[in-house]
Formats: sequence, structure tokens, C-alpha cells
Amino acid sequence: MRNLNLGIRFILELCALSALGYWGFTSPDGLVAKVIVGTGTPLLPAVGCGLVVAPRAPLDVPGTVRFAVELAVFLAAILALAATGHVTLAVVLGLAYVVNRSLLWVARPGR
Repeated sequence: MRNLNLGIRFILELCALSALGYWGFTSPDGLVAKVIVGTGTPLLPAVGCGLVVAPRAPLDVPGTVRFAVELAVFLAAILALAATGHVTLAVVLGLAYVVNRSLLWVARPGR
């Protein structure tokens, strides 16, 4: 069950990065701005999560920091979807994140 939830978690992370990229490509005016913001917006959180949140992250930080970074990425993605007019998708992503995170917490090792 834990592996299934981890797989779903990965898909949710890809959805969050896609939402940030979509916001980045639709928000600014001008092609250059769209490319810079559209690629940079998902790239920065992806690098941050890779450094801190990933299972084999190179930086060893407390669990609260890992959770804060993870939560910030998902909140940004939810707000990005809402800002582009996709409120229903924002709610679905938020609910899916909360359910998945809760299931992962309940099934955590050592519990």
C-alpha cells in the first residue's frame, strides 16, 4: 500500500510542477517572458524538492523543513491553478495531496 501511495505522490508532484509551468507560460506577456517564467517556475521547486524532499535527498534537513518545502510547492501549484481560472483542478489537487499525505503519514515506517 505504501508503494502505491508513493507512486501516486510522484504523479501528484508532476501535476504540481505542470501546474506551475502552465501558470508561468500563461501569465506574462511576451514570448521571452513566457519562456523564462514558464520554465523557471517549475524548475526552481523541482530542484528544491530534489535537494530536500526526495527520498535520497543530498541535504539532510529536519522533517519539519522537508514538510515546509513540500507544502510550499503544493500550495504554490494550487494557487497557480486557481489564478489561471482552474479552481476545480486546484481543489482536486489540494484534496488529493491532503489524502495522499495523510495516508503516507499513517503508513510511515516505525509506526
